[in-house]
Amino acid sequence: MELALILPPWPNERWKLALQMGVTHAVTTLPFHVAGGHQASNPPGVPQPIVPVDVPPPEHRPWDFMPLLLMVQRFREAGITVSVIEASPPMHRARLGIEGRDEEIEWVITLIRNMGKLGIPVWCWNWMAVINWARTSVTTPTRGGALTTSYDHELMERAGLTHVGTVSAEQLWENLRYFLSAVVPVAEEAGVQLALHPDDPPVPSLRGIARILITPQALQRALDLHPSPAHGLTFCQGTVSSMGVDVIEWINHFGKQGKIHFVHFRDVRGGPTNFVETFHDDGQTDMLRAMQAYCRVGFRGVMRPDHAPTMEGEPNTEPGYMMLGRLFAIGYMKGLREAVLKTEFSSPR
Repeated sequence: MELALILPPWPNERWKLALQMGVTHAVTTLPFHVAGGHQASNPPGVPQPIVPVDVPPPEHRPWDFMPLLLMVQRFREAGITVSVIEASPPMHRARLGIEGRDEEIEWVITLIRNMGKLGIPVWCWNWMAVINWARTSVTTPTRGGALTTSYDHELMERAGLTHVGTVSAEQLWENLRYFLSAVVPVAEEAGVQLALHPDDPPVPSLRGIARILITPQALQRALDLHPSPAHGLTFCQGTVSSMGVDVIEWINHFGKQGKIHFVHFRDVRGGPTNFVETFHDDGQTDMLRAMQAYCRVGFRGVMRPDHAPTMEGEPNTEPGYMMLGRLFAIGYMKGLREAVLKTEFSSPR
């Protein structure tokens, strides 16, 4: 079991901080070319465009071989291994099942094949149509005046429908089946593990767009659509915790099947329609028991801290992804991992 941080595709101070903490595995995005070397993104909860703009020509797209090769080499030469790609080509037409979905699926297939060629073992993806992860505040005060993200479903629903109108759960399930039938065989051939992330927040509908991966049972249904060793989960603890279920029970459930391919180690307080993200030692989940569960089910993959509060002295320009809270999280996770490994797996003296 390896600890990782999400790092940008170009070197910066976060790369050095990771190495100084002994973190040598990276979760990264795709090397989109925008100012400053960071992929442009919408704030959490803002609808995304259906028709992608400015998709580069073949050989220059960030999911093509050469841009990925150069990115992997940058990390390798710095002493960091790229273990997970947590980004995708445009996929909203595939999720909605509208004209152009087959082109988007071909882009995903290209990405997976190139990941296989470059030895990048895990792709983290999701099936959240139009709106990715959503929050209604990115300035909620938490311990000591740190700022965190929170979600209030009643506030979000006041926004009304998005530009795509209503989208049913049945549509999304059928489109997911279609997608998996095309992509899973490619992942098997390429030796890449697909790690499907649950819907965040786990509510049945968001501004008229169904969310289907909102319970552990729904995640199992998604796995059963196309059974394969290559088809598994990103087990996002915070999202599963906000479902209102026993996180440890479901680590055991999916872990014993070998279906946890990647872990987001974080926590919340609250339930599906109203929750606050917390520091890693301040949420509603027993994090020591969670770490024990991963070890006991034989999880040997990568986990990263995921979202953490913004701390004093930071500008809160990337809510959930500033650095100080994640430095604290890595230290906390290292302590948990060491305690578990020494008590669970060391030989008696």
